[in-house]
Amino acid sequence: MTWALDNLSLIGDLAVAHLRQSLLALLLGAALALPLGWFAWRRPRLRAVVITGTGLMYTIPSLALLLILPIVVGLPATSEVNLIIALAIYVVAIMVRSVADGLESVDAHVRESAVAMGYGSRRRFWTVDLPLALPPILAGLRVATVSTVSLATVGILVGVTNLGYLFTNGLQRRITGEVLAGIVTVAVIALVLDLILALLGRRLMPWTRVAS
Repeated sequence: MTWALDNLSLIGDLAVAHLRQSLLALLLGAALALPLGWFAWRRPRLRAVVITGTGLMYTIPSLALLLILPIVVGLPATSEVNLIIALAIYVVAIMVRSVADGLESVDAHVRESAVAMGYGSRRRFWTVDLPLALPPILAGLRVATVSTVSLATVGILVGVTNLGYLFTNGLQRRITGEVLAGIVTVAVIALVLDLILALLGRRLMPWTRVAS
């Protein structure tokens, strides 16, 4: 506790960097997962291939991915862009199935009603399919969020500064308070983001409150 109070400025700076990296990865990953999940849903014959293929990406060791990406992307190994891309890949691996399952869960009668009312495919997707598919999608996003915030700490092993610094530096110098400060801060960020998503879900999906 004493170490944390004496180093609040350092913890704050690292937390801001950690949060920025995590949020950018989540935005990029979700933006990629949505069309991939839609494609898997629209092409039943390819659904297993897409979902299995993207799911396998989660089995790639994070450190190995961070060592390979600089070669592929052409950026310095210490660039946080590599970390953001790596984390986004894991987000895609988690969320593609959630998107496909969410769209699959929409009642066919609802879609037929929308078509009967003159909704085109694009309008129907954004105003009918996607809103009704939100519960599974949001559940996947919440899992991806907690996972991303935790995995981001690995970035310090390749020189990307974030809360992972508190782990490595604390262990090297045997400062238990520093390590604990890192653990607590990462946990708090993950819990706060998860709470925000839960509240957002209640706001966007009021019918789930009625159903429960």
